[in-house]
Amino acid sequence: MTKPTTSNTGVPVESDDESLTAGAQGPVLLHDWYLIEKLAQFNRERVPERIVHAKGAGAYGELVITNPEIADYTKAKLFQPGVRTESLVRFSTVAGEQGSPDTWRDPRGFAVKFYTEDGNYDIVGNNTPVFFIRDAIKFPDFIRSQKRLPGNGLRDHNMQWDFWTLRPETAHQVTWLMGDRGIPKTYRHMNGYGSHTYQWVNAAGERFWVKYHFKTDQGIDYLTQEEADRLAGTDPDYHRADLWNAIERGEYPSWTLKVQIMPVDEAESYRFNPFDLTKVWSKKDYPLIEVGTWTLNRNPQNYFVEIEQAAFAPSNIVPGIGFSPDKMLLGRVFSYADAQRYRVGTNYAELPPNRARAAEVNSYSKEGAMRHTFNAPEVPVYAPNSYGGPHADPERAGDGGQWGFDGTAVRAGYIRHAEDDDFAQAGTLVREVMTAEERERLAHNIIGHASNGVTPEVLERVYQYWRNVDADLGAKVEAGVKANLAEADGAAHQPAQEGQSAVAGDSAAPKVKVGAQA
Repeated sequence: MTKPTTSNTGVPVESDDESLTAGAQGPVLLHDWYLIEKLAQFNRERVPERIVHAKGAGAYGELVITNPEIADYTKAKLFQPGVRTESLVRFSTVAGEQGSPDTWRDPRGFAVKFYTEDGNYDIVGNNTPVFFIRDAIKFPDFIRSQKRLPGNGLRDHNMQWDFWTLRPETAHQVTWLMGDRGIPKTYRHMNGYGSHTYQWVNAAGERFWVKYHFKTDQGIDYLTQEEADRLAGTDPDYHRADLWNAIERGEYPSWTLKVQIMPVDEAESYRFNPFDLTKVWSKKDYPLIEVGTWTLNRNPQNYFVEIEQAAFAPSNIVPGIGFSPDKMLLGRVFSYADAQRYRVGTNYAELPPNRARAAEVNSYSKEGAMRHTFNAPEVPVYAPNSYGGPHADPERAGDGGQWGFDGTAVRAGYIRHAEDDDFAQAGTLVREVMTAEERERLAHNIIGHASNGVTPEVLERVYQYWRNVDADLGAKVEAGVKANLAEADGAAHQPAQEGQSAVAGDSAAPKVKVGAQA
């Protein structure tokens, strides 16, 4: 028997096909309540897209802890021997909008929510171990420089390079971005990183600094700029479809979770500032330690409900895990949860992908738009109280991973350590990590991007920026960009051929891949 159509409140609907009108050709009547409900619901069908990471894909999975020694470093329940924890991941691009191609050159978001016995724990990272900036106060400026111009609404390479070259701390991440890993072959073929430095606390109260590394078991693979540009036009949802189809086929992608662990008392004397998000810790100094295996084994049943409404925030931590003096992390602790309250709503934590699944929720939060759970009427709405309401338990919660610091308010930036330099690790990446072929592709990608609409004044800084990273790379970038511009200038001054417009701008653009957007 076919189920009857009803309104959102369960009232049977008279017709799915015709509106109520005053006669066959008369005006539509306002009291056709189902028409009004249907159109009003449709008008509100989309929540505001994320300002960053708007385009993405996701799936459910499970983390299984395989190394019992990890419990020596943290009391967090999800990292205890043999524990299995359900999780949700959302992969994404950063700068593009909802409808943008998956294969633009861009960092990839790598946000994971673990449904633990002590509440939800979110690791909100990227497919790179570093980031463009080291202080959250610069974040709005950085993102605006990667978005669109206010006048014409277009992406602008000049704006990007202007910001990057005025902020030398971006060099390490931009080198990653312009290299092979700037366009992963699929979401399955990239690593994920917590990127930030976090704090772990064990059962004895000992503290450690930690960095997360999700190493893909499928192997690192990438798209060339030319492959990515082709797919951007022919298959803009390439990465989303690949992830969905792989899981549907039963080819469950997996990652090996590893960590770097630094004893707290070694941070002050380490050669790089360990809390600077633009730096990595040397694996020779702090080798990777295996934690467990993380596998994606279930697709969402509804993309909007489970992925678009998924809300990740680094403020979601659990006992045994805390923050660090990482200024970007501390800024994100506020901004991410605040963004979700604006984007999804005050009570976003009640939605299916965000609510606690393995932990009991005892909260004094109440009311607000779309609230649908509530305490029994006899439960007090304030704390402390004398009537059996929940109360804070510092022994169970821990202190959230505190650390000592000077109480004087300053705007001092990071303390410089012995080998801190904005270009040094980028140079090491180029000279010691990349192969000769990878260096060639890096130069090719930079030349193509910088040849596209960047002003002469900014280009001079671009050349110096890359010379500071590596002298040979800088020279190659300068020679390549100048050759491209000379070729474009020559083409612009050629007489118009039959059937070809000679209007300025039609043929003056450099012959580079305009899809090479960061």
